[in-house]
Amino acid sequence: MATINEGEFLRIAQGVEEDRKVIIRHNPIGTPAETLLWMLMSCLVSYLSLSDNETPCFTGRPDADTYKEAIRFILRNHAEPKFDPEATLDRLSKYDR
Repeated sequence: MATINEGEFLRIAQGVEEDRKVIIRHNPIGTPAETLLWMLMSCLVSYLSLSDNETPCFTGRPDADTYKEAIRFILRNHAEPKFDPEATLDRLSKYDR
C-alpha cells in the first residue's frame, strides 16, 4: 500500500494553493474552496495510485465538507506516520473568488 508523509502532503497542498487562480478559473463549477479541495483530493488519489475501492465516492452533490472528509478518509489509510491535516484543509477552505 502506498503511503504519504506530512511533508509530501504539505508540498502537494502548497502546489494546489500556489496554482489556485488557474485551478479555479479552469474549474468554474462549485465554490473556490470546493474546487481546491477537489483538486487536492484528486492529487492524492493520483499520487497514491488508489484503486477504485480505495477512492472515496459520493452520493449527491459534494461540497467543501464532503471533500475534506474524503481527504481525511484517504489519509487515515495512507498517512505514514499519521498526521493532522486540519490546518491545511482549513487554509484551502478559506478561499473565495
